[in-house]
Amino acid sequence: MSNFSTNAGPILHCSYTPETRTSFLFVVMIVEVVVGLPGNILALWIFCCRMKFWKPHTIFLFNLMLADFCLLACVPFRIDTHVRGNHWIYGEIFCRINLFMLAVNRSASIAFMTVVAINRYFKVLHPLNCISLMSSCYAIWLSILIWVVVIIFRVPLLTTNLLYLKDNQSICQSFSSLKNPPLAITVHYIAYITEFIIPWFLLIFCSTRIIWYLKRHELIIQQKKFKKAIRSIVVINLVFTFCFLLTIVTGLGSLALKRFRPRDCEGFRKMTLAFKVSVGLTYLNSALDPVIYTFSSSMFRKALKNVFKN
Repeated sequence: MSNFSTNAGPILHCSYTPETRTSFLFVVMIVEVVVGLPGNILALWIFCCRMKFWKPHTIFLFNLMLADFCLLACVPFRIDTHVRGNHWIYGEIFCRINLFMLAVNRSASIAFMTVVAINRYFKVLHPLNCISLMSSCYAIWLSILIWVVVIIFRVPLLTTNLLYLKDNQSICQSFSSLKNPPLAITVHYIAYITEFIIPWFLLIFCSTRIIWYLKRHELIIQQKKFKKAIRSIVVINLVFTFCFLLTIVTGLGSLALKRFRPRDCEGFRKMTLAFKVSVGLTYLNSALDPVIYTFSSSMFRKALKNVFKN
């Protein structure tokens, strides 16, 4: 069934534990879909029908919303699989497509969230920089480039069979306990870690520089645009850290146990389970991103207020 399994099933680092269902993960994913999908559908309608002027910042937020919506549309299939005890019933091809869509849109969401923060950083500290003066046309081309890059890095998920049979269960997951994962999974691991660490440091850098700048210029700290910029970046930092830090820590912990303590199977299983639960939190990022649209764009905030007034 899988191109990286034996007749007896895939070669796992430690014996497989089929029961990985947790009430916490189930509730989190349900909340993400129930809250996130309507929120992003409302945002899509506002962007398409109520936004009259599309500045670069608005274009980046629109692409962030598009990535979030596509990701959350894939989560119900993970909920169904979770309820079935990680048993995937939708076949090999859709397994690849589902994991590919989750990975691509998570990467795109992180990328555009970072671009929004960097855009705010240059607007405040370097208003005459070419990045601050970027036209909407260049913003569209940059957005296209970001989509192309994240898709290229995730293409291996489409070309590799990620569905394998173990203990009469069809397992569909891009993060696995395989002893020798295929190249596509290794590339996926590297991209997953990199796409968190680099944006995280960039977000921290932007936040620190803006806060330091405002502290040194106390006479202008009350100006609306500066307060809006710092509020926007702080919200992005909080959402990003809360949703992704735990999954990186537990993921690296699993790899460390596998590499340096290969006989500690009990510790490895616990860390792997913690990682799988924390992956569910990464989807929460897409459900919370409408908060970022509200804090980051005065035009979006004004359009949202008009919706509820009517």
